[in-house]
Amino acid sequence: MEIWVKYALEYLNISLSVYQQEQFAVYEQLLLEWNEKFNLTAVRDIGGIRIKHFLDSLTCTKALGDLNGKNLADIGTGAGFPGIPLKILFPEMNLLLADATGKKVNFCQHVIQTLGLKNSRAIQARAEEMGLSKEHRERYDVVAARAVARLPILCEYLLPLVKIGGVMIAQKGETAADELAQSKKAIQILGGKNQSILSVSMPFFEDRRYLVLIQKASATPFNYPRRTGLPSQKPIL
Repeated sequence: MEIWVKYALEYLNISLSVYQQEQFAVYEQLLLEWNEKFNLTAVRDIGGIRIKHFLDSLTCTKALGDLNGKNLADIGTGAGFPGIPLKILFPEMNLLLADATGKKVNFCQHVIQTLGLKNSRAIQARAEEMGLSKEHRERYDVVAARAVARLPILCEYLLPLVKIGGVMIAQKGETAADELAQSKKAIQILGGKNQSILSVSMPFFEDRRYLVLIQKASATPFNYPRRTGLPSQKPIL
């Protein structure tokens, strides 16, 4: 635990309190235990969890800054990344975790309850359905996703959920620039503006990691997102 905490300070200028370190330790143990029964994540070793999940999730702070008091939705969260690590770091943040797979949502609910994460919940839902719901449409300051889909598809998943003046953030690898170039039409149609890419360095990662940010400038047209499955089948290109 000490080594990755050191990396958080060295690479991200994040200083974790003793209590936050304890929360990450419990989260790590729960992930190891549940992975023995369910396929929550392909990363199963302690070192991989700490770097490829915890530290990688916290790289979002390089682009987003202090999230306390903000409403963040993590779409396709899986085992809670990047949402839960960000919530541990920013306890006054309001967190929604969403995933289409029930066992992953159950795990996230268990983590929330075990860690006592206030103003946090996990729901089983698809992004297309959320984007058409009054409860979720254009309600969030930040909407995040990690390893969910290519960016033209992801824009249709995330931008309808972002409030005007808010931002969507996608964690990407080496294809980030190409994906952003392919997303120009989708961004314009869906109300996005002012795209940017931020490179982040990580220990033990051979490939560079990137944060793609897209600001929400205007309301998403009511005919988006399209019905479930269509954004991935026929992306806006």
